[in-house]
Amino acid sequence: MRHIYRCPLRWADMDAYGHVNNVVFLRYLEEARIDFLFRPEKDFKQGSVVARHEIDYKRQLVHRHTPVDIELWVTEIRAASFTLTYEVKDDDLVYVRASTVIVPFDFEAQRPRRLTGEEREFLQEYTDDAADEEKEEAVAA
Repeated sequence: MRHIYRCPLRWADMDAYGHVNNVVFLRYLEEARIDFLFRPEKDFKQGSVVARHEIDYKRQLVHRHTPVDIELWVTEIRAASFTLTYEVKDDDLVYVRASTVIVPFDFEAQRPRRLTGEEREFLQEYTDDAADEEKEEAVAA
C-alpha cells in the first residue's frame, strides 16, 4: 500500500525561472513524511530523525495552483531504521524520485532506539511486499 499526500505549491517555492526550486522538494518530502508518520491513530510518539536523503530530479515542476501528488511507501525495515521511498508526480509524470533513511530516536535519552512492535507492524502495511500480497489476494478471490 502507498500513502498519498496532496502537496500544495506556494509562490515562495518558485525559482527565478518559475519552476519549483530543487531545494523545496526536500520540504515537500518532509510534509509527506509528517503526514504519514504523525497521524492520530499511528504516531511515532517516541520520535525519529532523518539519517539520509537521496533525491533524483527527473523533470522540472512548474508552479501552479493545483497540488502535486507525493506517493510514499516503505522499502526497507531494519531493527533500528527504515527507508521511505517517494515519487512526486502527476498521474504518469514523475518529477522526483527520492528516499529517506529514518532512525527511531529517544529524545529523552538522546540516542537511537529500536522500532517498537507497533511501529514495525504499521510500517509493514506500506511495504512493496504488502502491495504484492494484496494483488495476489485480489487475483485469488
